[in-house]
Amino acid sequence: MQPNWLDKNEYPFKSRYFAVNNYNLHYIDEGDKDGDIIVFVHGTPSWSFDYRNVIKRLQKNYRCIALDHIGFGLSDKPEHYDYSTLNHSATFEKFVLAQNLQNITLVVHDFGGPIGLDFALKHPERVKRLVVLNSWMWSSENDPDYIRFSKILKSPLLPFLYRYLNFSARFVMPQSFGDHKLGLATVAQYTKPFTNPSQRNGTLAFAHSLLNDQPWFEQLWAQRNKIAGKPTLFLWGMKDPVIKPHYLEKFLSNFTDSIVRKLPASGHFPQEEEPEVVAEEIMAFLKG
Repeated sequence: MQPNWLDKNEYPFKSRYFAVNNYNLHYIDEGDKDGDIIVFVHGTPSWSFDYRNVIKRLQKNYRCIALDHIGFGLSDKPEHYDYSTLNHSATFEKFVLAQNLQNITLVVHDFGGPIGLDFALKHPERVKRLVVLNSWMWSSENDPDYIRFSKILKSPLLPFLYRYLNFSARFVMPQSFGDHKLGLATVAQYTKPFTNPSQRNGTLAFAHSLLNDQPWFEQLWAQRNKIAGKPTLFLWGMKDPVIKPHYLEKFLSNFTDSIVRKLPASGHFPQEEEPEVVAEEIMAFLKG
């Protein structure tokens, strides 16, 4: 059952659930069931909602599948759970294999990058194309911005901020936008999934992942040749204050069959900020 706070005009999709790890993972499966399959993987503190306006445009011709990681969106949010990025990736793998999805166009953003691209590395035969929005798949330990940011991540105040102030959804996310700012009604769709402190461990775990999982991210990058030759579309918000343009350049220097569209006015969430452009670019990419 969908919650009362959900704006069903903005998110007019049928909710479906996949039982995994003793919990219910929410997902949507919309559009042309005979069309090419597009699987959308979100990051933090978002959920499948941030792809809604892209899916609305693509579902006429494609089968669009988007899930909410456990702890996010309309999925279960157990207080005690393994919310590590590695476990999210394992869960995503279970979901895709259980649905027996083939010839996928994989759309990834933020932490959805390591999660989804890990699946692509393990099952390259199932992934036909890649679409990457403001993400990464390598260690940032030597990045000056990361070194400065890691001091915040190590702060003993961080768990308090995340659990009791809903810091990630209420403050971090709105500040990561470019010229297209979020309205209050839209902000509510990102904060309401985390109603109480016990439901906010998923966002806190992603923050901890930035400290703990850098070696794993680097392991993904070491295997990049398994997927670096796949047709890849990079859609990049150039005003992203966190994942900056040099991340895009690193991808482009290694992914040999790529198309890039830079979005000068967008920040970290191009799919929310300029969904019509993102949808048009994905559609052209799939057709071309």
